[in-house]
Amino acid sequence: MNEHPSAGRFDGREHRLAVRVYYEDTDFTGVVYHAAYVRYFERGRSDCLRLAGVHHGELAADERPTAFAVTRLEVDFLKASHIDDALEVRTLYERVRGARLFVSQSIWRGETLIATAEVVAACIDLAGRARKPSKALLDAVAPLLAEAP
Repeated sequence: MNEHPSAGRFDGREHRLAVRVYYEDTDFTGVVYHAAYVRYFERGRSDCLRLAGVHHGELAADERPTAFAVTRLEVDFLKASHIDDALEVRTLYERVRGARLFVSQSIWRGETLIATAEVVAACIDLAGRARKPSKALLDAVAPLLAEAP
């Protein structure tokens, strides 16, 4: 796995990314606005792939350009978090089925579970059509998966 200091770390298959809550992430009461969690989850998925050697820019510049589109996002908000909280986004790529990647994520504040998400992301071409992941992409994510592709 590649090293990028700001991209988090792996703990076994699980990727862990530190995230700080900033003023811009909160509503007028100082509580994290629900859409900010979606951004945190996105950062977790992206940095997990980055550490595995998958870079979005390279995918887009490939001879078969590929991107990702979230097709399903189910979030459970369990506890509130607030400005200045230190959070950790945990990401597990579970399996690949056809063009779809299945991902389980959670956000923690210390030992407190804040939110969970089940995500399905599809590999797409630049016209938005689903496509199976390339062999290089599958090879990069294979060590992260609970089920072999």
